[in-house]
Amino acid sequence: MDNTELKFQKTIESLESKLLNRAGRANPAMLNGINASYYGALTPIQSLANITVPEARTLMIKPFDKSALKEIERAINEANIGITPVNNGETIILTVPELTEEKRREYVKMAKAVCEEAKVALRNIRQEANNEIKKQELPEDEEKMYLDDIQETINEYNKKIDDIFKEKETELMRV
Repeated sequence: MDNTELKFQKTIESLESKLLNRAGRANPAMLNGINASYYGALTPIQSLANITVPEARTLMIKPFDKSALKEIERAINEANIGITPVNNGETIILTVPELTEEKRREYVKMAKAVCEEAKVALRNIRQEANNEIKKQELPEDEEKMYLDDIQETINEYNKKIDDIFKEKETELMRV
């Protein structure tokens, strides 16, 4: 039961991290997974520079070593995140464009799809747990109690996912 609960929590954490990037606001997490070549080794941008958010729609990347500036800029361009980096010789500035109504709706659809994937993951975890319980050959009433506990837990987590989606939808549609 504890192992199942832990898997449910990890699914929620994964969902939240996937939804972090979609808001039309600058967020350092937008650069997660982007690696720049630094002395021949691919290195995460977060390891090469300070990333700050001076304004709601602006990211500023200030490398620890100025020689990495061009490589960071190239990595961001190649990552195709939809933002063109501006290099001023000391920092790279990323300005997140204002979202159009159409783009907002598209992001809401993407968020809904990510939430549905999380629900599917929860169902798969529940199925695994149910199979484990049935393998243990417990008395019928005890087995039913465990199955009901898992169902209650998954209902709670499904509600959390719905709440996360509603919150994200509100955030995305706010102008």
